[in-house]
Amino acid sequence: MGFFEVFWDGEAIGDGSDLEEALTAYLSVQPEDISWAEACAAASAPPCIRRYASFEAYLDNADEQETITVTAAMIEAALLPLS
Repeated sequence: MGFFEVFWDGEAIGDGSDLEEALTAYLSVQPEDISWAEACAAASAPPCIRRYASFEAYLDNADEQETITVTAAMIEAALLPLS
């Protein structure tokens, strides 16, 4: 089972056991006065998620298998059911 580490503005903000769960971590940094598109554009580092083979691989400091660039649309779609 994979493991996903979530980044916002260059900082790790959460994790998840699947991509959908990981995307919900962006709720913790949801902008109040601007859209997700504006927030993503203003960030000094683009939002991304690192995928690891497993939680154990992450704990063992293994390299990520891939880095997923996160778009505003991905964040909005993941958070829609939570609002």
